[in-house]
Amino acid sequence: MPVTFSIAFVAGVTPTKWTRTWAERRPDQPLEVFRTDPTEQDQVLRDGRAQVSLVRLPVDETDLSLIALYREIPVVVAAKDHFIADQDSVLVADLAGEHLLQDPDAVPEWRAVATEIRDGTRRALPKMRDLDEAMEQVAAGVGILIVPHSIARLHSRKDVVSRPVEDVAESQVSLAWLTSETTEDVEEFIGIVRGRTKDSSRIDSLPAGSERVKKEKKTDKAKAAAKAVRVAAAKAKPAVSRKTQSAPGRTRPTASPKKGKRRGSR
Repeated sequence: MPVTFSIAFVAGVTPTKWTRTWAERRPDQPLEVFRTDPTEQDQVLRDGRAQVSLVRLPVDETDLSLIALYREIPVVVAAKDHFIADQDSVLVADLAGEHLLQDPDAVPEWRAVATEIRDGTRRALPKMRDLDEAMEQVAAGVGILIVPHSIARLHSRKDVVSRPVEDVAESQVSLAWLTSETTEDVEEFIGIVRGRTKDSSRIDSLPAGSERVKKEKKTDKAKAAAKAVRVAAAKAKPAVSRKTQSAPGRTRPTASPKKGKRRGSR
């Protein structure tokens, strides 16, 4: 029975287009897809629950290989009557007087300008088990959240609004896997994520130290060496002059240039 290939993904990432391609190319290969909490998005690789994981940086990159996929803009989420509702976008300085309903270390740009951090008046966060409960607090006007756009869209509701924050760093979404577990199935999924066709080479998708890359490079070097030998052998053959191709004892006459008639001569 084939071993199930497991794909983990963090909230906000949509792997559907890649899993559909996998199903078309590998119909006999069982596939499992599940969502992870941000705190375990790399741990699922280390404990074997997933062969690849679609993660949002930062993660512990020890023993991992990563391929950057795309970046997400950050947005601030606030109650629908908040002043940001009248803006196209905001600067982090515009939010300095707000109460952030998350760890300030998660948004260092806000932490650097926040009034409640500077004067020591920051109060303890209410108990929130997940982002849905955090959104309840936002809707009630207790505070704001600054999250990637896909997260805000995933937890959107009619009583909150979100706007881009121009000077907060974008978040990076990447594909991660254990370097020591770069299997053929992992290589196949890497190729799918990178948009490669079924029959195209996957060599450029893989990390420089992977075994497949080493084998491919070794093969390429061998082919290049063989070609160099053939070229050198061809150059070593004595060149045959066209003038010596006539029969022995006969001399090919040298043709004299024809004299053209002058216009008007008889």
